[in-house]
Amino acid sequence: MSQIEGRVWTFGDNISTDDIVPGQYLKLTTDEIAKHVMEGVDPEFPSKVRPGDILVARKNFGCGSSRESAPAAIKHAGIRAVIAEFFARIFYRNAINLGLPVIECKEASRIREGDIVVVRLGEGRIVNKSRNEEYRFSPYPKEVMEILEAGGLVEKLRQMAKSRE
Repeated sequence: MSQIEGRVWTFGDNISTDDIVPGQYLKLTTDEIAKHVMEGVDPEFPSKVRPGDILVARKNFGCGSSRESAPAAIKHAGIRAVIAEFFARIFYRNAINLGLPVIECKEASRIREGDIVVVRLGEGRIVNKSRNEEYRFSPYPKEVMEILEAGGLVEKLRQMAKSRE
């Protein structure tokens, strides 16, 4: 997981958890909710997104409620990472706990829809192959990388418990 490459979908400022997962879908399973991800902003998005794609947004991505269903739906839709100028703190924490990389990058607005980017988590670099540009971000601490590599906090704790047996 130290490197993620994918095609970019872009979104603007203040994308809320209601935009990510509209309320009428909250009683569905996570796999079913994933079929409606980002419909609150782009009703056609679920039919366009492909496994391995990357979301890029501006400021305050994931604002609103503290529902884990929003980052879970993104992850279950096959989206490999979300890059934004900054995230709502609860969304950020939920995403990491679920094993979804969320990257805060001040230059996120330079990335355009359709670009192919490579995110190098351990190096704190995003390489935009489409524009021949590079952007920097603060790399994750070792403990966060371990959570992401395990697939989320629960899986990391399972691995730790198993290793102690």
